[in-house]
Amino acid sequence: MDEADTPIRTPDQRLRVFVSSTLKELAAERQAVRSAIEGLQLAPVMFELGSRPHPPRSLYRSYLAQSDVFVGIYGERYGWVAPGEAVSGLEDEYALSGELPSLIYVLDPAPEREPRLAALLDRIRADDRVSYRAYRDADELATLVRQDLATLLAERFDAGRPRGALRADAMPGIPAPYSAIVGRDAERDALLAMLDRPDVRIVTIVGDGGIGKSRLAIEVAGAAAAAGRPVAFAMLETITVPERAITVIARSLGVRDTGDAPLEQKVVEALADRDVLLVVDNLEHVLGAVGLLVRLIGAAPRLTLLVTSRSPLRVRAERLFPLGPLDAAAAAALFEERAAAVRPGFRLGPENEATVAEICRRLDGSPLAIELAAARMVWMPVDELLRRLESALTLLVGGARDLPERQQALRSTIQWSVDLLDPSATEALTALAVPAGPFAGSTAEQVLGAAGIADPTAAITALAEASLLRHEDHRGAPMLALPVLVRAFARENGPASLLETARAAWIDHYRQVASDAEAAMRGASQLATLRRLDLEAENLGGVVRLLLDDRRLDDAAEHAWSLYLYHWIAGHLGLVREWMTELLALAERESIPLGVRTRAIALYYTHAIRFWQEPTSDVVPGMQASRDLFAEAEDPGGAALADVSIGLGLLTLPDGPDVPAATAVLERSRAGFRAVGDAWGEAMTLVMLGRIALLTGDIGGARERFEESLALATAQHELLGIGIARNHRGWARLFAGDVEGAADDLGTSLDESLALGHDEGVAYGLEGFVGVRGAQGDAVTAGVLQGAAQSLRRRKGALNRSGFDFSTMVVARLRDGGAGESFDGAAQRGATMPLVDVLALVRAP
Repeated sequence: MDEADTPIRTPDQRLRVFVSSTLKELAAERQAVRSAIEGLQLAPVMFELGSRPHPPRSLYRSYLAQSDVFVGIYGERYGWVAPGEAVSGLEDEYALSGELPSLIYVLDPAPEREPRLAALLDRIRADDRVSYRAYRDADELATLVRQDLATLLAERFDAGRPRGALRADAMPGIPAPYSAIVGRDAERDALLAMLDRPDVRIVTIVGDGGIGKSRLAIEVAGAAAAAGRPVAFAMLETITVPERAITVIARSLGVRDTGDAPLEQKVVEALADRDVLLVVDNLEHVLGAVGLLVRLIGAAPRLTLLVTSRSPLRVRAERLFPLGPLDAAAAAALFEERAAAVRPGFRLGPENEATVAEICRRLDGSPLAIELAAARMVWMPVDELLRRLESALTLLVGGARDLPERQQALRSTIQWSVDLLDPSATEALTALAVPAGPFAGSTAEQVLGAAGIADPTAAITALAEASLLRHEDHRGAPMLALPVLVRAFARENGPASLLETARAAWIDHYRQVASDAEAAMRGASQLATLRRLDLEAENLGGVVRLLLDDRRLDDAAEHAWSLYLYHWIAGHLGLVREWMTELLALAERESIPLGVRTRAIALYYTHAIRFWQEPTSDVVPGMQASRDLFAEAEDPGGAALADVSIGLGLLTLPDGPDVPAATAVLERSRAGFRAVGDAWGEAMTLVMLGRIALLTGDIGGARERFEESLALATAQHELLGIGIARNHRGWARLFAGDVEGAADDLGTSLDESLALGHDEGVAYGLEGFVGVRGAQGDAVTAGVLQGAAQSLRRRKGALNRSGFDFSTMVVARLRDGGAGESFDGAAQRGATMPLVDVLALVRAP
């Protein structure tokens, strides 16, 4: 640090922390945060700490300019928008925070969150400058603020040192490290140098299980992202077959499997010529996916892969990076750090250095083994730890003589750690090994209780204290997960009867979650439900896999059907189509009888999604078969939903659209939804009828349909329906010459899509503003927005192959008017522009 550039504060000048939030709504939270800040001897900057004879906006602008840290607290209210202003003071404060270190805290759950606040939070979440965390109440918030400010101060102090630690929240999409990395600086730097070379396409970190391959990959990914390189992180630990690798890779890149094209093709289109570092973690158990990786680097010339595996890939482009155990000094340092985490004040010194060195030597420098052993320091003196470890390793290693020496030590350490648990915690470990993905603490407690574990909370605590269960920050929420090797050990060694009981409990739990979500996704709690389902999406999908494996095909179909709307918004329909294709194949190959409703569901998913993938194909016969089966099963709602897809199919027949037949089928669909009181379905059908009217030139009739749809969705407080209806009403207004009204509708629709994280809806929103700017004669901004929308569709896999794109008409008019060249040039710029900058153009007056 250059002292000449560093101001020396007088003793009365403490670090100033600006606190941004709505005032009345979050009064308790503001008081809690004030106490936390003052407890660290920092100075809170808050309006309520003193009146000033200045307008509010002038005040907070001045306060921000004098502050050192920005803390944003967000609940359910967006805040007041002053006359003549486009945004609330709450949003303006965040926008003005500039380069200040920013700590963001978001109330969860918040079922009544206002759409404009939800949209703001989505933009904040995409900003890699900020730390973004969820809180439940004022007490938890105070704890988080206290911890994060202390960490921030330590990081800022460390920034003056040659090697600062990587921030846990460095980049979204990269797993948050649960602890600092120890002893791997040289390896990190060597990998970063290799990955910077243009002739290096695949680097594989190879080494034994537990040696720290994944942790090193996280460190490298974070450093590369911090240097400005786009990074995606695909964790393959949850999959069991190579065919699923493309799904995980697509998700890491933000590509949605909406079913409108083969997923690998969409990933290639998303990558194109982008300079991306893709980390593929835990490849060893699905080495059959190596061919996919080779195809990806062949199709994407600027893609670089960093792979972790216990085995080499054995392909020509591969550069191996062997990772060995920690050296003696690093191993001792790791033990010291982990031991101090459970026994504050523990330090290495003359009285214990030799003992710790011997412990680390016996564990062969394996980081995971050292962590597990150090966790026992919470109650065991270091000499006793060595004595017990010696006897445990001698006893246990005999059962694993066929493994390499380091693997024997690791396996034995896991067994030793398990042997020290009480019976209830041991049973809990087996039960928690069933799901592949992270799970909420409340979920674990419910499932363990259902599986017969006597005291689930105490068992979870014991596993966490033994480092056999880890806390993770998953999409901004606290979650739990077993380390991969611990999970594999528990599955292999747990009693078969307990595993079966736990398996049934997990299936029952997630089936109930899906059943409860079906109605919740169609009403006021849609956004909160979507967030909850996203957190455990891997396990919700894993239930379908378990049910298919058990040949419970009817249950698998019902589970997938309950989550229909979630799968649509989240972009999982392509995966659901694969499940249902497999279901039908299993039933035919093994002569498994299917219920009528099950066959209706499977035909719906396999044919309705085919429409988006092959819009020129005739999907009507298959959808008609699905509709007939729904009717036979006495499910009028299912039949009405099938009618929507039949109507779409009739509009895209290979020989041309059959508008009268499509209209008749959609009217039948509307009547079916209305008969069962399904306002969501009726609102969707009205949008389709309005589209037909718009495409045939009946603007007034189209607007009437869209307004009916909007009224239904608004009455249900259902964000997706509101967004879709307002997007379409915006186009109707635009075609009628009401540009201002169109911009209002399209802007609200875009905000709803941002709040839901619905990439397809965001793309439609941007395309709507292509129309608005085109109607205003601004070909350049229209071009930027078109380029951004198309780029978003490619990157997220939300391709519009149906031909229902109103913006093409606007673009054609601009070209006819001679603005084609400026439009195309602007579109090229828009394709590479950050979304936050694109949204600023949308909101510009």
